[in-house]
Amino acid sequence: MSVSLLEHPADSTPTTRRPIRELPDELVSQIAAGEVVERPASVVRELVDNALDAGASDVTVKLLEGGIRAVVVEDDGSGIAPAELPLALKRHATSKIGSLDDLEHVATMGFRGEALAAISSVSEMSVTSRIQGGNHALRLDARSGELQPTARSVGTTVEVRELFFSTPARRKFLKTESTELAHCVEATRRHALARPGVGFSIWHGGKLLQQWRRASVDIRLQDVLGAEFISQSRAVNWDAGVMRVTGRVGTPEAARARFVRDKLIAHAVRSAFDDVLHGQRQPSYVLFIEIAPDQVDVNVHPTKIEVRFRESRAVHQAVHKAVVTVLAPSKALDVPGLQTLADHPNRDEPSDPVRQSGATWSGASIPYQGRLGLLQATVLHAREPVATWPSPTAQTGQDASSPLQQHQPNDAAEGDWPLGRAIAQIGGIYILAENQHGLVVVDMHAAHERVVYERLKASLGAAAIESQPLLIPVTFAATAAELATAAQQATTLQTLGLDISPLGPTTLAVRSRPAALTQGDVVDLARSVLAELAQFDSSNVIERAQHEILSTMACHGAVRANRQLSVAEMNALLRDMERTERSDQCNHGRPTWRQLSIKDLDALFWRGR
Repeated sequence: MSVSLLEHPADSTPTTRRPIRELPDELVSQIAAGEVVERPASVVRELVDNALDAGASDVTVKLLEGGIRAVVVEDDGSGIAPAELPLALKRHATSKIGSLDDLEHVATMGFRGEALAAISSVSEMSVTSRIQGGNHALRLDARSGELQPTARSVGTTVEVRELFFSTPARRKFLKTESTELAHCVEATRRHALARPGVGFSIWHGGKLLQQWRRASVDIRLQDVLGAEFISQSRAVNWDAGVMRVTGRVGTPEAARARFVRDKLIAHAVRSAFDDVLHGQRQPSYVLFIEIAPDQVDVNVHPTKIEVRFRESRAVHQAVHKAVVTVLAPSKALDVPGLQTLADHPNRDEPSDPVRQSGATWSGASIPYQGRLGLLQATVLHAREPVATWPSPTAQTGQDASSPLQQHQPNDAAEGDWPLGRAIAQIGGIYILAENQHGLVVVDMHAAHERVVYERLKASLGAAAIESQPLLIPVTFAATAAELATAAQQATTLQTLGLDISPLGPTTLAVRSRPAALTQGDVVDLARSVLAELAQFDSSNVIERAQHEILSTMACHGAVRANRQLSVAEMNALLRDMERTERSDQCNHGRPTWRQLSIKDLDALFWRGR
């Protein structure tokens, strides 16, 4: 027999009632410190925030023992006036906001006015600062409140020593020196990504550990993330009028496993990679979102790492469209040594504005300063290839693996074909082609699957997905949110091929499912779709569900392994790949082709050694 934790044994003494009373300021500060200061990296983040708000162009972070023994942040910002220096250490004292309207339009990194007070309550801290025109700097000891004149150029230095000395229990929870140092470096690295116009340097134990000089965005991204990220990513530039998304997004091949903090942004980017990313791999990206300050609520958490967008669906759509657009062009058109996409003779003149795209760092929010000009680029259209793969839905009396339909050849010379000319087929699986750069190996089923899939997506339009009634409805216990979503989104669910309706006050029944998805757990499918509809734009959910079904259809309609192709058929597939968006990956995210350069082939046979 179990006993509730709220019950007391018969012989226990009743709890003595404690009166409500106001907490001492020192205890309040230490409670606040628990929210703001979790480890040395938290101190680094808060102090660098203040330095950037002061207009610093160079910030120096000095650490001892991973920041546990000391964190010193120096800047060349505007400094703190002598009369305001003692006030800077008081709780909720700040120069950054003065009213509710200021809070709703805040455009600074800090604004809560509690970081310095919280840090000083759990450490030995001093602040040294000098303003422009001041005769000298002043040093304030946070513990004693003593002010002393000292030498320093214009700017501020904050020294934080012996973190958590007054709360030894919390100090025991800190990790090793190397782990805490890594967190401090990462905190500074995030600031460096968001502020390329500011120089950053990190010292540890008197030795220079990292340095990022003031630079352009592209150079800063390369300095912080490395040349490999730049080479394996594409530039993003998407203007949605009241919002702009810029940066770089990694190619599907460069995806890796990593943690992303902002769920909305992470979902938007991950959904853009839905049919080009294999397995559980996660995309890599750096995105800058320029948006009006009053459209972002930064007063969500004391650390200010998490934010809330007032028009979350608009942000989700902008990021999703930005990334989808930048992933669309085929990598085949960027093969080194070949003509660029815009110069390719197999393309018509540009007719549409560029599909712009973006990348995001979820920790940065840049104030929007007026509408930015729309960047123009090119959307190019291919002419008909020598032969074309028929759609599996075409009424031709033959399946997708039947002989190809012949068309008039285009006017491009063979040497200008990015994926080259077909020369052989291996194992009934791979096509070998020769281009100006070397050897191209194509997985014919994966490549044709993508071609068919993109054609099906283009032909589907806004048609509803075919549904299949269930002989016996499947019921499940639903939450209040699921019940409300099912009622509000009944039409959307029908479009997705799902009939989900109430069977009782706490129960939902699934009466039909998409005809192409006869396998799998129907309850899990229903819950997933309802969760998506509750959080994100319904049109995006419909599109993703339709694409999943079309992917299954394309897989079955694509040319199968061991099918012998003629040279004309192989060349037709190569030409279709060149004009098909996202043709570098199949619908499941696996690569469809690989390039082996002459240099790669020479290395296999030790030529030139």
